[in-house]
Amino acid sequence: MSSNYRLLSAIFFVYFMAWSFSFSLFPIWLSQEVGLSGEEVGIVFSINSLMALFIMPYYGIFQDKLGLKKTLLYFIVSFMLLIGPFVNYVYEPLLHNYFYVAVVLGGLVFSFAFLAGVGVLESYIDKQSRIANFEFGKARMWGSFGWALASYFTGLSFNLDPNLNYWLSSIAAVCLIGLLFFVKVNLPNQDVSQPCFVSISRQCKEFIEITGLWRLSVFVVGVSCIYGVFDQQFAIYYTTFFATQELGREYFGYLTSAQVILEAFAMYLAVKWVNKLGVKSSLLLSGVLMALRIYFSGVVEDAWGISFLKLTHAIELPLMLIALFKYINMHFEAKYSAMIYIIGFQFTVQLMASILAIIVGGIYDQLGYALTYQYLGMIVCVFIVVSCFVLKADIAKKNLV
Repeated sequence: MSSNYRLLSAIFFVYFMAWSFSFSLFPIWLSQEVGLSGEEVGIVFSINSLMALFIMPYYGIFQDKLGLKKTLLYFIVSFMLLIGPFVNYVYEPLLHNYFYVAVVLGGLVFSFAFLAGVGVLESYIDKQSRIANFEFGKARMWGSFGWALASYFTGLSFNLDPNLNYWLSSIAAVCLIGLLFFVKVNLPNQDVSQPCFVSISRQCKEFIEITGLWRLSVFVVGVSCIYGVFDQQFAIYYTTFFATQELGREYFGYLTSAQVILEAFAMYLAVKWVNKLGVKSSLLLSGVLMALRIYFSGVVEDAWGISFLKLTHAIELPLMLIALFKYINMHFEAKYSAMIYIIGFQFTVQLMASILAIIVGGIYDQLGYALTYQYLGMIVCVFIVVSCFVLKADIAKKNLV
């Protein structure tokens, strides 16, 4: 196994560990520590998504220009270093006194580091995997292990000091710089890694004109986006199944850790599952699992039931992520792979989240979480049926992810 595979796996591990420290309990931090309402939490997530929207197209275009150069990754890590001091000395004080200033600044920092940054990292390692001939899913599973390790401690560290987790993110970023330094950049004569030095406006025009992109967008908007909005405040809902918020936070950390460990193993197996089931069928199956989790989260009435449903995420995400990369590689030109993933998937998810987060946050305040989840689950089911007809069927193509 190449040294780059080991280094890139370690980078996934540390990056997702840092992200988990910052965001595993982010909605709980906003609600229970800062004291925001469901609608205000929705506004925070909406502005986060809007900021990511502005950043993602440039990330996608510049990463395709840079190919396998690490410049953009270092830029992302520089914002990760700021997370600890930013949250403690800028973000939290502003949330209490200048709410909208805080959410805009926070949206920028979080998007540069994680919300938009993750697409760059995943796309970069996807390209590296095709150059070095290793499975992307095997490297990506280490990201799940990193998230799991951090999640195991987030509940405990939150109870010690609600802001401690953000300092841990910054510490993880220091480790990430060292790992990035040793990653080798090989530039073979392949389109997948060749920078395309054309104007940004021309690349945007070419991207919009990509045939068949709208078909994938139907699935992304109706399934992935709604699932993302559902998951934003799920942690808050989960704590209501316990006698105290402290106990709920602690168990949510343990559960998330267990879920992500299972997710890591599923990520390893997902390549075989997708190859066996087919790309389109795998995407649709991941959507069905998401719809079931959303709907029944509004039906179950005890901690055991809601915990079981949380664990299904361990199968949904790997199945969708691997199938998505294979779908992109199967139906689109390799030179657009980063843009399609970052803009076609990540950008679209953030766009719809920015629209829906405030709306759904208000509905939570009016109808409660349980009934809202049932409605969201039924909407996702409708889009799954539509996706059955609009997603392209599988075709034979070499060098799939």
